[in-house]
Amino acid sequence: MLPPYFEFQNSVKLLCGELSLERLANELQQQGAKAPMLLTDAVLYKLGTVDAVLSSMETEGCRPACIFTDIPVDSSLRVVNSIAALYRRNQCDSLVAVGGGSVIDTAKGVRLVLSQNTDDILSISGVENLSRGTHIPFIVVPTTAGTGSECTGVAVIRNDETGVKMEFLSPFVQPDAAVIDPRMTTGLPPKATASTGMDALCHAVEACTCLQANPLSQAYGMAAIRMIADNIVQATRKGSDKQARFAMALASTMAGIAFSNSMVGAVHAIGHALGGVCHVPHAVAMTILLPHVMRYNLSHAAASYAGLLPALVGDEAALNTPADKRAEAAIEAIARLGRELHDACGLPLTLEAAGVPKESLAQVAAVAVNDGALIVNPRAADEQQVISILNAAF
Repeated sequence: MLPPYFEFQNSVKLLCGELSLERLANELQQQGAKAPMLLTDAVLYKLGTVDAVLSSMETEGCRPACIFTDIPVDSSLRVVNSIAALYRRNQCDSLVAVGGGSVIDTAKGVRLVLSQNTDDILSISGVENLSRGTHIPFIVVPTTAGTGSECTGVAVIRNDETGVKMEFLSPFVQPDAAVIDPRMTTGLPPKATASTGMDALCHAVEACTCLQANPLSQAYGMAAIRMIADNIVQATRKGSDKQARFAMALASTMAGIAFSNSMVGAVHAIGHALGGVCHVPHAVAMTILLPHVMRYNLSHAAASYAGLLPALVGDEAALNTPADKRAEAAIEAIARLGRELHDACGLPLTLEAAGVPKESLAQVAAVAVNDGALIVNPRAADEQQVISILNAAF
């Protein structure tokens, strides 16, 4: 059944495939940018991943006015504010973010601070409460295939004082362009490849099955699920396979577009809380939680989950599965994929393996039930029900 009303927005220009990185400087020039600030993290800078980006920019005469390389894995409001101040001191006129979700979300936060002419991102917190403000040209170069942050209208940034991961929702955090180049993910280690790929799968599954799902988000999400199911194990086992890498990067982007337009659910609500309270990496939390939350939701989402089966196992296998068993089969296909990745690279599949203390589960649940992502989950959940999900995942 079609929803009576929905909205769909994606304004990001996508540069996809081989040599797309070489188009970066031209995109900046088209935006009128002459003094970009490049943002990344210390690991990518040390590994030389950023060198390819700098080379492509400088070849076209586009040298960064400032390079910031100290974005932490779990970025924060304080980091965003300090980078914005550095941008102003160096008289930069645009942003280039090279990295995974933390780098890109930090850059989104910086763009908000600059475009809204403030010094503190906390002063503009809220949900779709901002006007466009000053246009700050902004291009991202993802180095993981999981977050989809290059196309989402949300930035997730930790509050230093409370430890809570805050969501800043606005269409104006979306970049002007994103460079989807398989060369940028070929050096990603197997475990990171697997976990970020499962993060993308989670985005797609929740986008297709939560209460705000719509035909367009489902089209992107289903395509992403099929592409991930077909390529994630190969990309994990053979990181040099550029076709598998490219497929995973595209799937991540499509899943990002999907969930940005239909939101995510309990997997993310609980995952955000695990990250804030126990510092579990987001992608690892998604991997662990996804099948358990789907089992919890099954009584309210069986038809939606059954519809995922062809993308997960192929059309013929789905048709050969009895109709009343397809929802459970979809959940089992995702759990089986997790086990395959665990065997391939040691990806954690339980909260215990991820180092979560049992005594912290009540605190995680208390934080999770106040997360906005829970609002559109197919089934409501209180603290005790979240604790039951966490215990099942332990």
